[in-house]
Amino acid sequence: MKASFSAKEYRQLLELVHLGMWVVTGYQGEDTPAAKRYFQLDQRLMELATDMGCADAVELRPDGTLQPSPKLAEDERMKEIQLDFQNDAFWHEFVQRLADRDHVGAAAKRALETPGVEPAPSEEDQLKKIEERYWAEFEKNDLANVVVLRGGRG
Repeated sequence: MKASFSAKEYRQLLELVHLGMWVVTGYQGEDTPAAKRYFQLDQRLMELATDMGCADAVELRPDGTLQPSPKLAEDERMKEIQLDFQNDAFWHEFVQRLADRDHVGAAAKRALETPGVEPAPSEEDQLKKIEERYWAEFEKNDLANVVVLRGGRG
């Protein structure tokens, strides 16, 4: 397969590769199976940077491999995308976990109060309602009303 890119398009491709590798290696590092799966392709694409007019987007590491240069990795657009991703991931995970926790608690309470009676709404509908309440709360107040209890002592 042959593909041709302008220097601008190639730089955008390098940005996408950087963001993808940032997600893959972000918390677990470069020695994970996922990081190893993409490393050679990442290197191959960065090796072409000079020929594509994007030499300033990559730099050589002491071990001879390539990495995004600070000009690419610390670009304001890259940082904004990364921060937006982290923020979105946090809120989605937070809401989902709270809804799951509340659903399990409500189901246990119902089972104690009405043994043998199954709840009418589906689990999916119940979770959706709980999540919607959390989304409304967090969109309105962010974390202002969140209280963390440590061992029940606050």
